Amino acid sequence: MQIDCIISILKGKVNKMEVKQIYDIVNAVTGEVLGKTDVVAENLSNIVDVGTEIFNATDVDNYVRSLVDHIGKVVFVNRAYAGGVPSVLMDGWEYGSILEKITVDTLPDAVENDSWKLTDGQEYNPNIFHAPKVSAKFFNKRVTFEVEMSFTERQVKESFSSAAQLNGFISMIYNAVDKSMTIKIDGLVMRTINNMIGETLVSEYPEADYTTKTGVRAVNLLKMYNDKFKTTLTAATAVTNPEFIRFASMEMGLYIDRMAKISTLFNVGGKDRFTPADMLHVVMLSEFKQAANSYLQSDTYNEQYTALPNAETVPYWQGSGKNYDFSATSKINITTAGGNTVNVGGIIAVMFDRDACGVTNLDRRVTTAYNPKGEFYNNFFKFDCGYFNDMNENAVVFFVA
Repeated sequence: MQIDCIISILKGKVNKMEVKQIYDIVNAVTGEVLGKTDVVAENLSNIVDVGTEIFNATDVDNYVRSLVDHIGKVVFVNRAYAGGVPSVLMDGWEYGSILEKITVDTLPDAVENDSWKLTDGQEYNPNIFHAPKVSAKFFNKRVTFEVEMSFTERQVKESFSSAAQLNGFISMIYNAVDKSMTIKIDGLVMRTINNMIGETLVSEYPEADYTTKTGVRAVNLLKMYNDKFKTTLTAATAVTNPEFIRFASMEMGLYIDRMAKISTLFNVGGKDRFTPADMLHVVMLSEFKQAANSYLQSDTYNEQYTALPNAETVPYWQGSGKNYDFSATSKINITTAGGNTVNVGGIIAVMFDRDACGVTNLDRRVTTAYNPKGEFYNNFFKFDCGYFNDMNENAVVFFVA
């Protein structure tokens, strides 16, 4: 493998770690978040890494274009099973670019126990090799952008009467840069969750017909409720209906218990997975959470029995729109990393495994250059990290349509 890799490099057949420039995307995100634009179609293929089964051993660095990328971290999916969003920031590492995730694909099957059917003269061979079915997924996509700002001192002194005023002015500019960076980074975290929501919806509704059925991983709570109780609630009225909120709370609670049991049902890849309570993220649209508090919990006796699951809340998935209408806050309009177009509203919650969605190896830094001719400083506020989805891990979306 190493010889082949060296030969490929010598021949010029090399790739480098993918680092996407996404300044245009994060600027558009800023407009959506601040309510300056409507929720628009977004292509997340340049942001989220969904992993590959085979790693290209000729991937090279982004500096001299000849050093082979090294694996920086290996994650073994090895949980003890006892039965029974959004904070998605994970750890970082100094060397290497790749996150490698290793897992056992399938649980071993049971076979006959020969101890209880012994036959005289029969040979029983204990030397047969039984190899485990193991696979690895590699995440090697990084996103990056920078915010540029020039600072002067001599040229603006004339506008202030003291060093304290000048320092306050410079501090204000730094604060504006920091706020801009925070908006963009938070927006990218939400796009990582949105990509997972989109891929989950596509897996259950390949024809994008969200109103005529409900799935196991993408649950149309409104369809279930109307079919069960023979009602005609709409998405707009359901989120403030006490009886519907009770029903939704029950279903979400059931899913928490179901996902804690090992199953192939709750991940797109159909892998044997389980998600205990301490590894489960629940993210809920705050509009639905607050409606439950106001329309149901406020006048319910023994309200703990009807309460929604503990969850982190978000005011919107993709953007606020221009008036925080439910049709905008509950909507995503994206092209996923897998190339699928998803334009759907009514999303009220998502549950996912800690290993299904994450932000890794975040690197935020500032570089500075002084221009002696113009006597000013250029500061470059840089940001890069890896956002990933692993669709082999549990993720369930709840929506009304």
